[in-house]
Amino acid sequence: MRPAGTSAGAGDVGTSAASAGAATLHGTGMRASGTRNEILRADLLAGFDPSDLAGRFGTPLYVYDLDVVDRQVDLLRAVLPASFDLAYALKANPSLAVVAHLGRRGLGADIASAGELATALRARIRPEAIVFTGPGKRDPELSLAVERGVRAVTVESPAELERLEQIAAAAGRRVPVLLRAAVSDPARHEAVRLIGDEGAGKFGMDRSDLRAAARRAARSEHLDLLGLHAFGASNVRDAGVLAGHVAATVALAVEVVGQAGVPLRLVDAGGGLGIPYEPGEEPLDLVELGAQLAAQAARWEREEATRRLRVLLEPGRFLVGPAGAYLARVVDRKTVDGIPVAILDGGVHHLLRPALVGQEHRVHLFGSASTAGEAGPLTIAGPLCSGLDVFSRRTVAAPPQVGDVVAVLDAGAYGFTEAMPFFLSHPIPAEVVVRAGQAELVRPRLEPGAWLAWQRDPGL
Repeated sequence: MRPAGTSAGAGDVGTSAASAGAATLHGTGMRASGTRNEILRADLLAGFDPSDLAGRFGTPLYVYDLDVVDRQVDLLRAVLPASFDLAYALKANPSLAVVAHLGRRGLGADIASAGELATALRARIRPEAIVFTGPGKRDPELSLAVERGVRAVTVESPAELERLEQIAAAAGRRVPVLLRAAVSDPARHEAVRLIGDEGAGKFGMDRSDLRAAARRAARSEHLDLLGLHAFGASNVRDAGVLAGHVAATVALAVEVVGQAGVPLRLVDAGGGLGIPYEPGEEPLDLVELGAQLAAQAARWEREEATRRLRVLLEPGRFLVGPAGAYLARVVDRKTVDGIPVAILDGGVHHLLRPALVGQEHRVHLFGSASTAGEAGPLTIAGPLCSGLDVFSRRTVAAPPQVGDVVAVLDAGAYGFTEAMPFFLSHPIPAEVVVRAGQAELVRPRLEPGAWLAWQRDPGL
C-alpha cells in the first residue's frame, strides 16, 4: 500500500552538517516552491482511499501518517548542527502512538503537565530526555519531575524557583534547571501578536528577576543551573527569524549564566517551526535555517563560554501537523444566498483551530465532488448550533453529495486535544495511525453515553 516514491523512515538518522542536509533537501521537494510532505498524495490519504478509512473506522475521524512524520524528522535532522538536540512538544499532539513513534526515532519530549509526563514515560521516552516547561506548575508536578529525574525543569518565576528548591531539598536531590526568559524583543512580540497569541507576556522572567534567579540557582546545593529557555513565536516560516531567536537566546544565556559564575551547558530555544496552512503559503526553508544555525554553531565552538553548549529545539507542529487529516462526511447540502453549503457530521468542536485563530485550513473533497460538476464558491460547515462552526468559506469546488468524505488537512497538530469535544454532546472522534500501508485504530470513538455514565444526579 505504500505510495510510489515514499519511504518508511524505519531507521534513525544521525545529525549531519547543514551542507550535507542541503543536498538531501534538494531531492525532497521541500524547498520554498516544492511539493509538500503531507498526508494527501495522489488523491489518497496516507495511501488509502478516504472512503475506505471512513467506512472502516467511522466519521468524524483523525488520521495520522507516520511516514510523513518520519520524513519531517529526517528533513530537520539533516540540517541541524551536531550540537542541537530535539525534544518533541507533546502539546502539539499527545496521542500515545505518535509520541511513542517519535520516541523510537530518538527524540526527547517537551512536556507541560504531569499528564504529559505520564504520556512521555509510557511512550518509553527516557526521563533524562524530558524537559518540563510551562507556567503554573503545581507542587505535586514539581515533585514528580524531581522524583523521575527529568533532563531539566524550566523555571518560570522566582517563586517557582523557591518552591522547586524546597522540594528538591526535601527529596535530597539536586535538580537541573533552566530559567525562562521573557521575550522582550519588540519584533518578536509583533510576530507573536500576528499569530494571535495575545497571552505571550505571561511567560518567563524579566532581566532583573532572571539575573537574581540565576545567582540563587548557582548558589544552591539543590539546584543545578544549566542555562536558559526562551520561546519566540509560534508557526514561524521565516528561517532568519528562527535563527535570530536562537542567536539572541544564546547571547542572553552567556551573559546571565556567566554573571552567575557557572558554565553554560544548555539553551532551550523552544519550538515555533512553522508549516504552511493556506494555498500559496511557502514552507520554511530548511536549507537556509540549517546554514544559519551551522554558522552560529561554528562560532560557539571557538568561544570558551559556549564550547560545551548544547541547544535544544522543541518542534511540535512542524513534525506532526502535515501528517494529519480530519475526516468527516457530508450529511446535508443546501444553498444559502446563492452559495452552496455542505454540512458535515463533524465541526470545530473537534478541530477548533480555524475558529480560534481565524485561519482556514485547506479542505479536500473526495467522491462525487472531486470528479464531476461545475466548481464554484462553497461553504463547508459543521453540525453545531454556532456561527463559528465553519471550516471554509473560500473553498472552490463542485458541491459534494450527501455521503461524500471531506478532509481538513494539516490537522496533525493542535487538533484532537485542542478541541471542545463535549460541546453539544456529539461523539468524540477516533484516531488512526498509518505506517507502511497499515492503518491501526489507536484511540476508539467515545460515544456520549460514556461521559453521561461518569455523571450522577444527587437529587438535591
